[in-house]
Amino acid sequence: MKVAVTGAAGFLGTNLLRLLTDRGHEVTAIDRVAGATQPGVAWIDGNVLDPASMRSALDGAEVVYHLVALITLAHKNDLAWRVNTEGVRIVAEAAREVGVRRMVHTSSIHAFNQYSCGGRINERSPRSIDPDLPVYDRSKWQGEIELRKVVDAGLDAVICNPTGVYGPVDNTNSRINCTLWDAARGRVPVMISGGFDLVDVRDVAHGLILAGERGRTGENYLLGGHFTDMFQATRTAAEVNGKMKPAFAIPAKVINACMPVMEPVAKAFGSDRISRAAMGALLSAPIVEHAKATEELGYRPRPAEQTIRDLVAFYNGQPLEADTQKIA
Repeated sequence: MKVAVTGAAGFLGTNLLRLLTDRGHEVTAIDRVAGATQPGVAWIDGNVLDPASMRSALDGAEVVYHLVALITLAHKNDLAWRVNTEGVRIVAEAAREVGVRRMVHTSSIHAFNQYSCGGRINERSPRSIDPDLPVYDRSKWQGEIELRKVVDAGLDAVICNPTGVYGPVDNTNSRINCTLWDAARGRVPVMISGGFDLVDVRDVAHGLILAGERGRTGENYLLGGHFTDMFQATRTAAEVNGKMKPAFAIPAKVINACMPVMEPVAKAFGSDRISRAAMGALLSAPIVEHAKATEELGYRPRPAEQTIRDLVAFYNGQPLEADTQKIA
């Protein structure tokens, strides 16, 4: 089957391409920067804000996986808003116009308001409509709204909402992976307390394929993993690599209280790791329910310790064990 993947050169895209080609699919990989050459993959330079570009790129595909998003912790970013909202609509309209059979849209857990969810998030939880939320959160929800307009016009599409994505293979220096790799090298003597739901990138890729095969039109599916305490996760990463573990954790609330001083300093050094947006997930720490994906799609994420061990092995250049998370 011929499929198309937008954002194919990114963290999730790299892992999804491997699964799709392993299943024998012919893949059109769409990105502004081409990834590694591999059998069964044809790279196309495509712009999700250009309708003609998308119609040309998606022509002939039966299924399209839309992964493109601009991730930022800023409160306002015009390009992120356009890519995450208008870009979704343009890809969806192009898919409908060229006769794509199904679109799988990768949204985010951030499309749900983690601050007003009552400590748990499922597919019925409040959405990110509060104007005080970061632009990424608001734009991911608005992107779903734009997609549903095209679904109402006849497109068959499903929506997936991954939580915090980590694990191998990662050539993009993603935030969570970098933190764990620093810990694995003994470079994190102290950690911030708190945690959130983390999911292996390989499980998200499996979940997207399952949603394309088994998901119901217009439905959301949360692709979560396990609630993960970051202090324990960094200690595990250090332990499996034989390095010094973080000695203790500073309460997230203490860091948040110092934010008026720390955030401007971090910003001056070009870092957004210490910011109210970055601390938001640690402070709210909701439990994410993925029972719907489990029951309807057959989605089952692997244990967190396995992901951490595989991630450390990947960064050490060691071969990973065969992925046993197969799709029935």
